[in-house]
Amino acid sequence: MKDRYSRQTLFKPIGEAGQNKIGQKHVLIIGCGALGSPNAETLVRAGIGKLTIIDRDYVEFSNLQRQQLFTEKDAIDQMPKVIAAKKRLTAINSSVEIETHIMDATSQSLEPLLKDVDLVIDATDNFDIRFLMNDLLQKLAIPWIFGSCVSSMGMSYTILPKETPCLQCLLDTIPVSGATCDSVGIISPAVQMVVAHQSTEALKLLVEDEHALRTKLVTFDLWNNHYQTINVERAKKEACPTCGAEPSYKYLTYGAQTKMEVLCGRNTVQIRPNREIHLDDLANRLQKIAPIKTNDFLLSMEYRSCRIVFFQDGRALIHGTNSVEKAKSVYYQLVG
Repeated sequence: MKDRYSRQTLFKPIGEAGQNKIGQKHVLIIGCGALGSPNAETLVRAGIGKLTIIDRDYVEFSNLQRQQLFTEKDAIDQMPKVIAAKKRLTAINSSVEIETHIMDATSQSLEPLLKDVDLVIDATDNFDIRFLMNDLLQKLAIPWIFGSCVSSMGMSYTILPKETPCLQCLLDTIPVSGATCDSVGIISPAVQMVVAHQSTEALKLLVEDEHALRTKLVTFDLWNNHYQTINVERAKKEACPTCGAEPSYKYLTYGAQTKMEVLCGRNTVQIRPNREIHLDDLANRLQKIAPIKTNDFLLSMEYRSCRIVFFQDGRALIHGTNSVEKAKSVYYQLVG
């Protein structure tokens, strides 16, 4: 076991001192899909002290092309991603403390999990959550690493509160395409390239080598052989509502939080109710309507040309529609 990290400690910027620091740090990854699962694996193999993973979804066959921690059995069983990931990650390195949460990322759910976190890695698939993260992590002064990919393209940037431009500043300066993996597809190497940038920056922060951090926004298109780094220092705005002189953190307010959300490109609506749902009670009622499938974490069924998945935290995914009204109708017919 003493040789486990020998190749990593031979790398002078890390060394024994850096390895000891890595083993004492706590990283939180928001999202356990294409970006989240390989970032998690890299950190676990590197000997991170504690890893917390948050994800609201479960494994589907379309994930297997690029989400490396999952298997066909995970998809057949509709296993929540964080549960499948923890099983695999523990088999890789049993000495790492791994904490998982099957939940939607909201300011209320995230903030208690950030008390002793040293770094957050963005592995989400939508900007609603990213803007919430941007506000919350600026407020708590926790560094985080942005990452995004679609088609053969990707980008990444390391955000240091009080020092660098925040995500709001960046997106006011550099427009982001509205394309999604479901509309234009994605190749796995694009995912791996973003992860390589994110996980390398993470290691720099974990060993406290901030002088080595990449200070520019990186963007690339692997298929068309484009690679660019952009100096964004001037993007930082004094009047920014997140990182400016008088921040308002508007994305942390109740009114700004999505309760019903069309999941971009997935033909799915997520409903997050303001009350608890007990899956056992729900199963007893719904099995009278249509066949149901359950595991320890969720319940699913087919109804009115939709596939509905209920989670323990009360959320429901209504697959087969982008209409919030139809999703609400289906949900209330089943739940009341």
